[in-house]
Amino acid sequence: MMYSLPSKNLIGRGCLQELGGQVQDFGFRKALVVTDRFLNVTGVVRQVTDQLDKVNVSYVIYDEVKPNPTCAQVDKGLWLLKEEGCDFILSIGGGSPQDCASAISILATNGGNIRDYEGLHKSKKVGFPTIAVNTTAGTSAEITINYVITDEDRGVKMVCVDKNSIALLSVNDPELMVDKPADLTAATGMDALTHAIETIVTPGANVITDATALQAVKLIFEALPTAVRDGRNIDAREKMVNACFLAGMAFSNAGLGFVHAMAHQLGGLYDLPHGVCNAMLLPIVERENAKRVPEKFRLIADALGFDTEGRSDVACSNYVIERIIELSEEVGIPKSLKELGVENPDLELLAENALKDACAPGNPYMPTKEETIAMFKEIVEPRDVTVTIVETTEWITRD
Repeated sequence: MMYSLPSKNLIGRGCLQELGGQVQDFGFRKALVVTDRFLNVTGVVRQVTDQLDKVNVSYVIYDEVKPNPTCAQVDKGLWLLKEEGCDFILSIGGGSPQDCASAISILATNGGNIRDYEGLHKSKKVGFPTIAVNTTAGTSAEITINYVITDEDRGVKMVCVDKNSIALLSVNDPELMVDKPADLTAATGMDALTHAIETIVTPGANVITDATALQAVKLIFEALPTAVRDGRNIDAREKMVNACFLAGMAFSNAGLGFVHAMAHQLGGLYDLPHGVCNAMLLPIVERENAKRVPEKFRLIADALGFDTEGRSDVACSNYVIERIIELSEEVGIPKSLKELGVENPDLELLAENALKDACAPGNPYMPTKEETIAMFKEIVEPRDVTVTIVETTEWITRD
């Protein structure tokens, strides 16, 4: 078994202060800072680049990354990297800057077009040296071998899984996250929960990934509501940082599943927030997965404090799905695509593309196109969910 992770990881409040020394140890001289405009304007980028200033390392800032980064954004970042003669990449942000930086890194050493690297381990050479500073507790993109880029010509989010894209160093300082808006905190937190649960149920799971993913699930249920209500609660933020890191360790080495396969299509076609799409789809897909691998849901139920002794598989699975729904509602996740401004989604295209997604084979079973359309339909309009946890053989249904 191979287990991939950045060779160095700084974690915990105040760890950003160690960044300059680490950059010196690597011998780097000039960074391409890959980030977004919001983080630059609000001063988060300055907090990080101040650490470079202290050790006299220069940098150029590329802050044009948008949510769901595109091939064009990757190409512009690559041009700037070469034009400015940078010798490393410093990514600052959540999943979008991290993914864009990973794509730039791969192209800088391997050449070609980023579309060439869609799928599993397509590159031949290790990517350009990258240090990843995370500012959200959700995507885990700073420590994983996965990155996602939107092909704007096809309206498709390309999943690239590549061991050569992994960063040299990750930085997870919860002090960088205390001012994040509640809706972003909720969406990224539910993204981390999706990572953890999909990792547990995937056939690629093992004893190590189960251990980290189950702990991530526990921490997220403990800390996410507090982090959403009170963003400056540093204890909750730190728990979410730890949960995100643990979930990332797990899914980077075991894989994801059909929640992500479906969510990627909504992001690619309608430019919707990834974490929100995952959160809406998570209970729907896992309801079906639980029928195939109920023993995995017993593990999750146990981690959440449910007394599984003598309980049926259905009761344990229903408990987990109910808790997911309750958490999603508590942190304010929208319930439908209509709430996100999508009135008449192309269900046929969404389903066809989901079945082709690189994450789909990691699911415990492969849905049919018709089953996939039916699951997408459940989030088209707002729906109430009625769940009763009793000793029963009846699975959760949506009214």
